[in-house]
Amino acid sequence: MDNGCASTTLRPRRFNQGSTVISPAKEGFYQPAEWAPHTACWVAWPSHPELWKEQLEEARVCFVAMCRTIADPDSKTGVCRGERLSVLVPTEAAETAARAALKGLAADFHRVAFGDIWLRDTAPLFLRRQDGAVALVRFSFNGWGGKFVLPEDDRVAERVAEASGLHGYRFPFILEGGSVEPDGEGTLLTTRQCLLNPNRNPGMDPKAMEAALAMALGSSKVLWLNEGLLNDHTDGHIDTIARFVAPGKVVCMRPSGANDPNEAVLKAIGKDLAALVDAKGRRLQVVQIPSPGRVLDDAGKVMAASYVNFYIANKTVVVPTFGSRWDEDAVTSIAGLFPGRRTVGVPARALLTGGGAFHCITQQQPGAPA
Repeated sequence: MDNGCASTTLRPRRFNQGSTVISPAKEGFYQPAEWAPHTACWVAWPSHPELWKEQLEEARVCFVAMCRTIADPDSKTGVCRGERLSVLVPTEAAETAARAALKGLAADFHRVAFGDIWLRDTAPLFLRRQDGAVALVRFSFNGWGGKFVLPEDDRVAERVAEASGLHGYRFPFILEGGSVEPDGEGTLLTTRQCLLNPNRNPGMDPKAMEAALAMALGSSKVLWLNEGLLNDHTDGHIDTIARFVAPGKVVCMRPSGANDPNEAVLKAIGKDLAALVDAKGRRLQVVQIPSPGRVLDDAGKVMAASYVNFYIANKTVVVPTFGSRWDEDAVTSIAGLFPGRRTVGVPARALLTGGGAFHCITQQQPGAPA
């Protein structure tokens, strides 16, 4: 999986249970920021018509456009300048379809059963050490608090770990990757609505959760926001409301339009972020971009649309768009935060009908420190 970013891996060993003797943090591992180099991006081919129904083909169109942006093939030579894709496919037929759709992109295919494509939450989280070693850590998964329990999803992290061949750790508490946002320097952003929700880990208070995250992800400070977007079935995942874009710098959304369904929440998020101090003692610099405003599904229900659910690839940033009047402004604003990368807006409305967008369906595998 080498695309020019060197990485060192350790011999795989039996997963431990997050003891105080052996843990990622004890062995020098931490969760890097997303803008650090990647050797691969793990994704899963949309495969289940019973879940996606009439949206399946359009979801695949969104997925392929995202993958193409991440791989970033040169228009003249066809050489992929971005990230290699590690693609989960549950069946031979799915693999055939995925290979055809992703033809020309640097990709590896892994025959792995999964419930749905939300690898940000079902796959393991990848860690890095300063000497270049890469490892992973996996947690328990209960279908976003028991709301969407799909066959095979609770084993995706185990199967990706096996496919990767990386040194790994296991912790018994429930954690979804979309619920934590690292700056790579010891700070994690999260929400009380998700991590302290009784439908995840009812026996863990903030102090216990912070200690667990310190062991598992190498964090030294957790910054807590309160709640997420209306109708977000993840119970307030941080990756739909606030993202680090540089050390000490975060982006969130401001309300758009007179009837933005998240007006009060977005205003509170901006205010709360501005008062927070990170692990290095820096007061956060907060950048606000437009929200998509009121985005409705075919039945007229508000969807949890978010421009900050972007994915930061090695060469590009892929931003979800929803056919909103604020799409162009949001993409332009995000581009200004990543001057060394090409920022591309890609339609994601079909994916949103399933509950998320591009950050939700990706999981980056880091390379060596820059």
